[in-house]
Amino acid sequence: MELFIVSVFVLGYLAITLEHNLKIDKLIPALIMMALAWAGIAFGLDHFTTWFNSHDAEIMNITAYSHEEKAHLMENTLLHHFGKTCEILIFLVGAMTIVEIVDHFNGFQTIKRIIKTTNKRTLLWIVCSLGFILSAIIDNLTATIVLITILRKIIHDAPLRMWYAGLIIIAANAGGAWSPIGDVTTTMLWMAHKTSAAGLIQHLLIPSIVCMIIPTLVASFLPVFKGNIPAVEDTEKVSKNSTFMLILGLSMIVFVPIFKTLTHLPPYVGMMLSLGVVSLVAEFKSNRQFSLTEVENHGHVHGPTFKALSKIEMPSILFFLGILMTVASLESLGLIYQFGENVNAQMPENVFVTLLGVGSAIIDNVPLVAASMGMFRDAMDAEVWHYIAYAAGTGGSMLIIGSAAGVVAMGMEKISFFWYLRNISWLAIVGYLAGAGVFLLAH
Repeated sequence: MELFIVSVFVLGYLAITLEHNLKIDKLIPALIMMALAWAGIAFGLDHFTTWFNSHDAEIMNITAYSHEEKAHLMENTLLHHFGKTCEILIFLVGAMTIVEIVDHFNGFQTIKRIIKTTNKRTLLWIVCSLGFILSAIIDNLTATIVLITILRKIIHDAPLRMWYAGLIIIAANAGGAWSPIGDVTTTMLWMAHKTSAAGLIQHLLIPSIVCMIIPTLVASFLPVFKGNIPAVEDTEKVSKNSTFMLILGLSMIVFVPIFKTLTHLPPYVGMMLSLGVVSLVAEFKSNRQFSLTEVENHGHVHGPTFKALSKIEMPSILFFLGILMTVASLESLGLIYQFGENVNAQMPENVFVTLLGVGSAIIDNVPLVAASMGMFRDAMDAEVWHYIAYAAGTGGSMLIIGSAAGVVAMGMEKISFFWYLRNISWLAIVGYLAGAGVFLLAH
């Protein structure tokens, strides 16, 4: 039965990797392989002799267990992993909703008004710096969407905009690597108590800055970034509350790690508090009139919060559910733990993690990090966890399909896989290796 479960994982993973070729959204194979993997465990339960105890990170011998005892163990393990996965998903839903509420008030237009330059090189440094900073606050995917949307209003030349989008991907992924809320993988490590918010910032800020600065510096000397762009008149109206809502939204997201530090509660609790505060202010600012008639006619009150919830990326949420729960099934059987033991015996940790970063450019970094969390048993804030956060977060920039930021930019700007490979990948590789070198030298 282990062979069946591994086969399901490999085939599902292959379907996810070939998403664009198969024309099937990656959430579909993710959900199917999750259900089949756990169904395989349920059908083969009586034949399993070992089980991985995720609480104590050790292999249990369950040979003497009765069928009822094994079934009870499986149910408890499934509930444990589902609870941990839902903590991450609810956290992401909260963060996405806050960003959409800010966008409802056209808050990100405030950032566009800051950009006054028409010099291509200066604009490159501005958007890359903004990508690095914003991704640490609102995550790399959202930061990429925001900046490309702004670029569309500044640059009408689509081929030139593709170059900027490519560098934004590198900057956003680098910025997300050092923040506990900047990337799904760092959020996973933070919520699993593998890293602390302070530890991530302390150990990864400098390597991440290097990972962003080196490619941007090299790119600024390329011919495409020489000269000026035509000035574009800004005719878009800005809400009187846009700046206030932008500051409030970003502040409440930054407040989440502070809340966790003060209360020691899981991060999703703080995110729900932040979402509640932002939603309350948004409803007040929109001067809504609540009435029973409106509720009866429409079923929902169509305020900023409801509209924001209708826009969040539910396919991404379901994809993460499928991936994380599938990896949990492999972990429960002890397969990931045994693989980790074999890897540690064959090569140094740093070499393996460096290769993991390269692999994240080809394979989605979420399951790679989920798997690595079952391979190592190091203490919280150990060097290996910080290096995994850096490698998985920034390594995806090497290919456009290697990160959520790259995939969304690919769709928004119609960037081809091979155009990115020819023009941007080498810059991403240089940045990744430079940041990795800084991290390893520091440790």
